Amino acid sequence: MAISRANIGKEIKMAGKKRVGLKKGGQPKLGSGARFKKLTAKLKKRGAKNPKALAAAIGRKKYGSKKMAAMSKKGRKA
Repeated sequence: MAISRANIGKEIKMAGKKRVGLKKGGQPKLGSGARFKKLTAKLKKRGAKNPKALAAAIGRKKYGSKKMAAMSKKGRKA
């Protein structure tokens, strides 16, 4: 990837970090479980009693129950 003025800041931030499994925008791939873990940690920090259940509910609302079930199944296999 060529470094331009527009993305130089992003390149500096990402210099020492792993880039495995990241999409172009910097988000982990959907279904990898990394987004779920990140959201769970954020919810726990905010004081949620059961952050995993809350993150799952948010995901079901965003992606639908079928897609969340498929991602959960994929996550359990890994």
